[in-house]
Parts: sequence; C-alpha cells; structure tokens
Amino acid sequence: MDDQQRNLLTKAREHYKRKEFERARNLLERILEAGGVAYADVYNMLGVIHHDAGDLARAQEQFEAALRINPNYTEAILNLTVTYNEIGRYEDARRLMEHLGSRKGQEGPDSLEPYARGKIANLHAEVAQAYYDVGMLQAAIEEMTKAIELCGDFVDLRVRLGNMLTEAQRTPEALVHYEHAVQTKPDYLQARIQLGIAFIKSGRKQDAIAQWQAVLEKDPGSRSAKMYLRLAGVATPGPAPTGVLPVLARSGDKSDEPPTEEKK
Repeated sequence: MDDQQRNLLTKAREHYKRKEFERARNLLERILEAGGVAYADVYNMLGVIHHDAGDLARAQEQFEAALRINPNYTEAILNLTVTYNEIGRYEDARRLMEHLGSRKGQEGPDSLEPYARGKIANLHAEVAQAYYDVGMLQAAIEEMTKAIELCGDFVDLRVRLGNMLTEAQRTPEALVHYEHAVQTKPDYLQARIQLGIAFIKSGRKQDAIAQWQAVLEKDPGSRSAKMYLRLAGVATPGPAPTGVLPVLARSGDKSDEPPTEEKK
C-alpha cells in the first residue's frame, strides 16, 4: 500500500469512526479499485457499511474477504456471525463462534475483552432463540447455556434460560437461574415474577407470594403480580386484571419490563 492509499485509509477510518459511512465507503472503494494490497479492516469496514444499509449479501462478501486475509480477525468473525444469523445460516454462525473460541486454546472465554465476550454471548442467545422458534428446545437450552457461561450477569438471558428449562420440565435448574437473576439485580421484576412461578411449581407457595409481593412494592400496577397473588389466594388492591392468562411466559415472549442488558 503506497502513501496515497495510506492517506485514503486514514481518512476513511476517520469517517467510519464518525459513522459518516457514505464518505468512508467512497474512500475504501477507491483503495480497492487502485489494486493495491488491502488490509482486512478495509473489507470489514465495507461489510459494516453494507450491513448498515441493509445489503446483507454484500456485507457477507466483505466480511468473508476480510477473513480470507486474516482468519483470526475477531471483529470480522463477530460481524460475519451476526450476518449469518440474520440470513438463517445458523450452523455457519455456530462454526464461526466455535472457531473464535478455539483460537485461544487454553486461554478460555475469560481472556476475551468484555465487549467481545458480551457480543458472543448475545450471538449465542440469538442462535438459541432461532432453535427455540423452530421447536428445538434442547438445542436452544444448550446455546443459551453457552451465553450464560460467557456473561453470567446478563439477567435477561438468565430469565430466558430459566423459561426454557421450565418448559423442559427442569424446574430445579430453572430456579437456580431465576434466583441468580434476582440476586444480581433485585429490581429486575420479571425475574421475580418467574421465580415466583418456579416456586409454585416446586411447592413453595409462601416463597412465591413473597416474590410477587416484592414486585408490587416496586410496581403497584403490575398486572402479572396481582394476577398470580389472586391465584394464590392473596387479596390485592384494585380491580382484578382481565385478559391475562396465568401461564409461564415463553422464552421468546415480551415481558412486563424491558431487558436490562443491552447487546454489546
């Protein structure tokens, strides 16, 4: 790469960091058109730009090109994994994540920087949801477990795994995850709702009532907490909620409250 191309690349990176994608794309494409030696991040940046524009096919091509230059380029691996998930190539996404995990061998997940660890955890969660949506519950549980192994304090993922385990009639295991979520973030009320349901399934009615009452203390308008308390024979203020079925939330359902962990 000659001095002119290096200057173009420097400017392109500056535009890219400022999310001035159209300006960055023009400069990056000029670098490629010049026929010089391109860095892997040239293709990775172009992939991100095409992905942002909704052109997943071109994004895939660029990320794959980046990995042909540098097969161990973590960011490109993660970006291609996201793209594969979005176009339904779940097994390819899984293989990429396995490759990423095996590169460091004995170092293990804890050696990853927090950003990479969080992003991989959320990718496992996306694959888990894809398996769940097609009825492959055991595969979904395995993928969500991998997500938790990477980021155990992502309480929304803990609750989703607990829901899957409950659906698989593995309530004692689900309890562990619900309790961990409540201990980690006591104000995450959906975890308390689900923990109460798991307590009921385990014959621990008073513990369940305590969780639902704790929800009402934080959110007096919680329809779910009022409903479950009434079902448990505990009077609650206000009219009885209508149109709400007393069932465990499925792992893909919307909860009363938004997840507290965003994708990294």
